[in-house]
Amino acid sequence: MNRVTRARMISPVYLPSADTDPLFKVTVFEQEHFQGKCLEFTSECHNIHECGLDNIRSIRVESGAWVGFEHHDFQGQQFILERGEYPKWEACSGSLSYHTERFMSLRPIYCAAQQDSRMTIFEKENFLGRSVELSDDYPSLQAMGWLQPEVGSMHVQSGAFVCYEYPGYRGQQYIMEAEKHNGDYLHCKNWGSHCQTPKVQSIRRIRQ
Repeated sequence: MNRVTRARMISPVYLPSADTDPLFKVTVFEQEHFQGKCLEFTSECHNIHECGLDNIRSIRVESGAWVGFEHHDFQGQQFILERGEYPKWEACSGSLSYHTERFMSLRPIYCAAQQDSRMTIFEKENFLGRSVELSDDYPSLQAMGWLQPEVGSMHVQSGAFVCYEYPGYRGQQYIMEAEKHNGDYLHCKNWGSHCQTPKVQSIRRIRQ
């Protein structure tokens, strides 16, 4: 039987007690199908190597919404992790054009607990050009009338969203939160893209 190493870390917005379950809890495994060495987290991890794991190959999210990152210190490709089981790496990454097998850091998405989620997308950088306010899930921005495949800038008024490179919630993922950058994403580098003109063709709300 695998021995679980518990890494319970106090988050800045939640103080766990003996008679309550944490609002954010995730168990990560070094091998697929929840095998091998594992660690439990209730708050952020900047570098899994420093916590004693070589890699993360499967994940069980027990509570809260999380975001995983390709590199340590929350850098590189992003992966949305909502409540449920991810027995294989492909269940986490979901990217058609960008393949990575590393998963080095993760953190909770605290503002996903907000019931109301609203954001505005803009045609150009620095909140210029045509704009549309969103408060629902949009499997295809083009179908709702946003004709270009790119979004220049975004402002998240409340809650959190995940933006996808392709329609149908596929491809590279970008997590947008009201609590990051004061909700202001003036250009693509603010949301972690290294492309000159990153595509954003579907968007959905992140829920607890």
